[in-house]
Parts: sequence; C-alpha cells; structure tokens
Amino acid sequence: MYAENKNSGQNAPHPADNAKHHERGSLETPVQFVPGVGPYRSRQLERLGVQTLGDLLYYLPRRYLDRSLIVPVAKLDLSDREFTVVGEVAAFKIVGGGTKRRRFELDLVDASGGLRIVWFQGIQYWSKAFKRGQAIAVSGKTHHYRERLQMTHPAVDFLDENESLGLKAKTGTIISLYSSNAALRAIGLDSRGFRRIMAEGIKLSAGHVPDFLPEELRSKYNLLSRADTLKMVHFPEKMDQKEEALKRLRYEELFSVQLTLARRQYLRKAKQQGIKFPHPEPGALTSRAVKHLPFKLTKGQLSVLTDIREDMESQYPMNRLLQGDVGSGKTAVAMMALAMAVEGGYQGALMAPTEVLAEQHSRTLGVFFKELGISTELLIGGLKTTERKRRLKAIVSGEVDIIIGTHALIQEGVDFAKLGLAIIDEQHRFGVAQRLKLRKKGTTPDVLVMTATPIPRSLALTLYGDLDVSILLEKPGSIKPITTRILNGSDRDKLFDFLKTEIGKGRQAFLVYPLVEQSEKLDLQAAVDSYKELKGGTMKDFQLGLLHGRMSTEEKDRVMTAFSSGDIDLLISTTVIEVGIDIPNATVMAVMGAQRFGLSQLHQLRGRVGRGEIRGVCALVIDPPITKEARDRLAVLAETEDGFKIADADLRIRGGGEFFGTRQHGAPDFKIADPIEHRDLLEAARRDAFEWVERDPDLKQFVPLRAHFERAYGPRMELMDVG
Repeated sequence: MYAENKNSGQNAPHPADNAKHHERGSLETPVQFVPGVGPYRSRQLERLGVQTLGDLLYYLPRRYLDRSLIVPVAKLDLSDREFTVVGEVAAFKIVGGGTKRRRFELDLVDASGGLRIVWFQGIQYWSKAFKRGQAIAVSGKTHHYRERLQMTHPAVDFLDENESLGLKAKTGTIISLYSSNAALRAIGLDSRGFRRIMAEGIKLSAGHVPDFLPEELRSKYNLLSRADTLKMVHFPEKMDQKEEALKRLRYEELFSVQLTLARRQYLRKAKQQGIKFPHPEPGALTSRAVKHLPFKLTKGQLSVLTDIREDMESQYPMNRLLQGDVGSGKTAVAMMALAMAVEGGYQGALMAPTEVLAEQHSRTLGVFFKELGISTELLIGGLKTTERKRRLKAIVSGEVDIIIGTHALIQEGVDFAKLGLAIIDEQHRFGVAQRLKLRKKGTTPDVLVMTATPIPRSLALTLYGDLDVSILLEKPGSIKPITTRILNGSDRDKLFDFLKTEIGKGRQAFLVYPLVEQSEKLDLQAAVDSYKELKGGTMKDFQLGLLHGRMSTEEKDRVMTAFSSGDIDLLISTTVIEVGIDIPNATVMAVMGAQRFGLSQLHQLRGRVGRGEIRGVCALVIDPPITKEARDRLAVLAETEDGFKIADADLRIRGGGEFFGTRQHGAPDFKIADPIEHRDLLEAARRDAFEWVERDPDLKQFVPLRAHFERAYGPRMELMDVG
C-alpha cells in the first residue's frame, strides 16, 4: 500500500481495484488511481485537463534532453546560443540583503569545471529546491561576471539516478522534460516527478491499451502500436524512437479529425433530407437577375453558380464554402444564389460580421432586388422597439424575401416563414455555434459560407474538410493592380501631401488605425485624435469623416452613406472597414502602424481601394522600432496581390489560431500534429479516413475505431455538423 503526503505529493492509497466502471489499467482509469498521484496531485493535474490515465499518457514531453549532446563546462563559450550542462550541485546560498539586490547563487560542477548559476527571482522557491550532490541539467546562455562563467535564470531539470525505465542520468540517455508550473512543482511534479508517475502509468496500462488504428493503416506507414508509442514517447532510448512515436501520434490525431469530417460529409449527403429546389424555366427570375447586373459575370462566377445550382437542386443540404480573393465578385454570386432561393419559393438570409458590412449589403441588395420585385429587410442590433417588431413580423409572415443582418438574425424571437438558403459572409468571424443557430432557423436549409480571406489548403482541410469548396480566382477585367508602398513614420508629411493631391483630383481615401494592444479604447482614441488633429490642421481644406465600432447604427450608416455619395473625402477609421466595403471612387488606403496587422488583414484593407477605373495605392506606414522580420513580412504584400500566397505566408508566420484573428469555436484542437508542418501526413490521413468511411460509413468493421470515435467525438457531433 502507499501513503500520500499532502505536502510532498507522495503516493496515495491505490484503490484502483475498487474503481467503478473502469477496468484497472484501462485508459479511462481516473488519474488519482495511478501510483504516485493520489487525490491531492490529481486535483492539480485536472487543471491541466488530465483526468484519466489516458490523459496522463497523452501529456507529452515539451522537449527531450539528449545527454550525448551535453556540453561540458570547459567547452562553454559566450556565443549567443543556448547550452545544456549536466552536473552536480556543489554549493548554494542566498546573497545580498538590505540595500543590496538579493540573489540566489548555485555552483554546478562536472568533470571539466564549475559554473555559477544565478537567480534574481523566485529566490524562496529555488533556495529550497536543491540538495548538495544532486544531479541537475541547466539550459541557457552563458556570460562572464567578475571573470567567472555564469548562467542567469536557466531552465532547470532535476535528474535522478534511481529513476526506472532506463532514465538513469548517464551519458547517452534520452530524458523527457515536461511542462510544469509553480503549483505542480510545489507537490513534486517537476519533470522528474512527471517521469516517475509516467513510468507508473505505463506499468499500470500494460495490456490495456487498445489500438484503434487498423493494422492495414499501421502497416501502410510502418507505425508503432499504440502501446509501444506511449512508452517510447515518454521513455525513448534513442531520438529515433521518439520521432517514430511522434509520427504515430500525429497520424492518429490527424486521422481522427479527418474521420470526423468524412463521417460528417457522409451523414449530410446520405442521411439528411434537404430542400430540392425546382429547376427554373427559361427566362425566369434568376435569369432576369443575371441580365439585370450592371456587369457581365466572369467565367469563374458562372462556374461557381453552376455548382450552387446543382447543390440546391439536389436532395441533400448544400454545405459549400466559397473562397474568393479580394475583388473576385463573391457578393454577385451571393445575390444570384439568393435569387435562386426566392425563385424556388423560399426566403434567403445573408449574415455579415459587422453592422457596417450588413448595412452596405442592405443598400446594394435592396436597390438591385427592388427592381426585380424581390423584397429585402435589414435586421441589426440597436433598432427601435417598434421598428424591430415591424421587421420581425414581416419576416415571420413571409412578406420579406431576403433578410440581411448581423448576429441579430440568430437571436431568440427571430423566426422565418420558410428559410431555404443561409449565406454567411466572412464566415471565419463567426463561431461554429453561431452558424449552427442560423441553420436551425429553417428546416435543413442550404448553407453557403463565404470568405475573402483565402485559406491555405493545409488549414482548409482541417477546418472545412467536409464542405464542398468553390474557389474564385479570376477577377473582373476592369480591376487594375494596386500599387503598394511601405513608408516609415518619418514619411507622414509625404503621405499627407499625396492624399491632398489625390483628393484634389476628386478621389477619396481611407486612413486606418490599428488595434493597439488589443484595446478597443486605445484603438478608438488613436482614430479620434487623428481626426481632430487633421480636421483642424493638415487636412482642414477637405471633408473628413470618422468611423469606429462604438458609434451608433444611425451614426455609422450616416457616415458610410456620406462617404459612398462622395460627401466625405477622407474617412478616418478603425478596422471596422476591413471587409466588404465598396467605394469605387476610393483610390488610397493608408494604414498606420502596419506592422501590427497580419498580412491577410492588410490584404483585405488593400482590397478596399482600386475598385473603380483608377489604379489604387496602398500605403503601409510603419512606426519604429521595426524589426527586420516585420519589414520582410510586409515586403510580401509589396511583391504579390495573390491572396493565397499571402495567406500561406501569414499562416507560416502567425499560425492557424492567429491567422483569423479569433478562435474558431468547434474547430479541431490539435495538441500533437501541426497541419502546416505535417501537411503530407495530413493529406495521407485524409485519404485514408475518407476511403474508410466510403466502405464502412458506420465504422462497424473495426470495433476499437468505432469505440474511440464515439468516445472522443460523440458529445461534439452537433457542433461538428456545421461548416
């Protein structure tokens, strides 16, 4: 039997034999029953999401210490790189006091010499963390202090000559190092403590680790068994074993996500009954709508509309993603799709992420459809109670054919008479749950999600891998390339001289301020201050407008109407104008503090100008200090207008979470694999998953796979059943 010491975090009684509903050693065994954990440590582990033995074994090392690559003290130098040194603690003490700066000093020695380690923070913790003769590894940069080699605030990992499973601190050993925190370290769960309970977990799970990957897939890629994987990822004897284990774990994670997408697509196309829109007669409403457009549709737009028409006429619900670069004409495609829905006897809804964009869509669509006898209505927040009630009544009665709005469309009390098509514009700005709410406003309506932010293939396969995808690459021939210039803050006077020249020619311009330190208040203040300064100074001879997110609906609508009609020469704005705003007479987009934006966001802003007959100019103003990396990143925009190339670069630099600016609720949460770095493995896992579902859609042929799938994804299926 074991006894847990609350303060030291030692082993607790092990009542796993009495654990209800769990076979001892199964991956569902509560983590508190792992020897060395107990109730006290388990409470801290649960804060990391570690609740079961399986969770524990999937809590992977953050890195590995390869003792064959350790640098002896005598070989250390002052180069600007990190070294790892392994040695014994020779002595330690707290130095200083009173007016002196207190610090904790430790002398580390190996066979070649000694190294002074210094901490200025966490002194109380470190003063109790060491024992003389203790084996430790320190990692950090070295420097000279008073003619002695020193390392300040290094990463520290405690080694233990008595550790099991081949972890003895000797040359050639691979040692697993784990993420920890102060609370965990206080109960003995530093890397050394984690290695001990991982070793116990591996022993406990022996013979109880089902492999949910079929043998044919493991053989196809020469993957380790799941049991061997979990042992080797924590206790590899060589670095090659660690890589083999990680390959298996990455594949199984990618395969699981792609299996979910394949199942989702199968259920939608094989089991869900959608709206089967009738095929229109020649010369009908949609044909008239196409002819009524003030321009000719491109081949790309016609191709996408053919895809949409086929989806709407099929018996299963449409779930299509329309990707289109800036200026490729997605709005025109949406308008024709809405005409198809109305022609089929249904209502259409268009949901936009901001009121500014929703209001613009309402103006554009309202004028266009009115001449075709199709009624539209705008539904946004901030409407007066009586007006809101009138519009809601018109929508639920079927009096209105097309409803345009923001998230106000999905609020309680908003009911449709017969919703047949839901279009979500700039869909990445909405969470999955919000998109699901809109779809539930009708009975399996067709869904078209659109984005002007081109999505790199590696990310699209994980976020939207079950959707049918249409891509608009072709831009209307009238759109001219945009000139992009990168300016230093000292060039502001030149910028405003250029703005005066352009406005003097009867053109219009944008001046955009960034989000400063994620603070809307500071963001707003920068724009407001600039507006006041320019209005009474440099730009006093011109008509200026101000637009930001805290203005009322009426104020924003008044400003945008004035800008659209040409009554405002220069619009000073926050990023609320990022997407969708269409002012053909605007020729200059000036972005202040451009280094604070992502590339895709800057590409969107650039796309707001040059939409008429005059070539547009985008001026990216950077404020010091500016790094070489930031300059190189912005140079990508100067080199290309290809949104997909820009998106790829943005994704590599910022990663998937930051690429869109907001997290996609319900999107896959990758803990091991990286869809960008491991793209080849992702595409292999996708092929395998879709092929498996094609021949075994209900996953009955391999019971462990079905059990894993239901356990891992069953509770999330409703959210996962929407694009």
